Amino acid sequence: MAESRKKYRDKVLVTGAAGFIGYHLVERLVNEEYNVVGLDNINDYYDVNLKYARLLEKGIEKKNITENRIIKSNKYDNYRFTKIDISGKKALFKLFENEEFNYVVNLAAQPGVRYSITNPDVYVQSNLVGFANILEACRHNGIEHLVYASTSSVYGLNTKMPLSTRDNADHPISLYAATKKANELMAHTYSYLYNLPTTGLRFFTVYGPWGRPDMAIFKFAKAIVNEEEIEVYNYGKMKRDFTYIDDIIEGVIKVMTRIPKRKKKTEKIYPSNSIAPYKIYNIGNSQPVELKYFIKVLEHSMRKKAKKKYLPLQAGDVLQTNADVIDLEKEIGFKPRISLEEGISKFISWYKGYYSVER
Repeated sequence: MAESRKKYRDKVLVTGAAGFIGYHLVERLVNEEYNVVGLDNINDYYDVNLKYARLLEKGIEKKNITENRIIKSNKYDNYRFTKIDISGKKALFKLFENEEFNYVVNLAAQPGVRYSITNPDVYVQSNLVGFANILEACRHNGIEHLVYASTSSVYGLNTKMPLSTRDNADHPISLYAATKKANELMAHTYSYLYNLPTTGLRFFTVYGPWGRPDMAIFKFAKAIVNEEEIEVYNYGKMKRDFTYIDDIIEGVIKVMTRIPKRKKKTEKIYPSNSIAPYKIYNIGNSQPVELKYFIKVLEHSMRKKAKKKYLPLQAGDVLQTNADVIDLEKEIGFKPRISLEEGISKFISWYKGYYSVER
């Protein structure tokens, strides 16, 4: 590809770029003409072939990927990718020093509630050590705004609905959730001490094309295609605030350029804000549905019935999520809008195409 002389917008680092949300965020940013660098360690938590397929969609070929080397996309001249683990300080710091990013969107993390129960060490390294390295790199390199992924799981034992960022969230029930809550506290400290603007986004059950195979919609679709049983926990009575990927990305993009400012000490302080340049938002559809209904919509979209195995509530799972997005709507001017029916239809269309399933 010939080197383009086109002047692009600000430079953005997207960590977790080979992941589900990272894939979609990179797509949106490059199309909006930002200068984008993607970073991922491409670990084997789930099928690495799916991760490489996502990268290939962005013009990054597997054969060209080597540790710590920046690769130019053969599809977009405003996108480059590097394989780096954020828990390793040296390579990460060198990247920051060389690239002079304006914004950082940190999506790199070890996900999964249930996996954290049996594999805690991975979460400590990626979600705590790795995030501390991101904060330090941002602090020392003049980053204008750090946006990072948090999760609805931080609400844990909270029962007041809808779940609000203005309420305390001090009782997580999985290590995954605890590390994400720790990220919010760590970010606040850096915002206060070093005047680093940070915004945490509590995502609510994200789904859509190119999603993670460990998520319910992916596992259910695969089981239905193969005529296998799906495991329905809490007998299908759990409620989830399913949020389509396009709504998540729209929220991230709008938040990224809305940089928090230091506030006067006289202003009212909630858990989601501070006198520091710090903010927390929920991004959720605010339309929670029972898992039973979710499966019903999935069956309708696939035109095939599921074989269900009903089971009790699993350790680490919460009974209900429901996002209060009043602050997001009021301050950012955005509220997720894509219905579950529309979102599932889009996911199934992608799934059948990607896995060559008969329609």
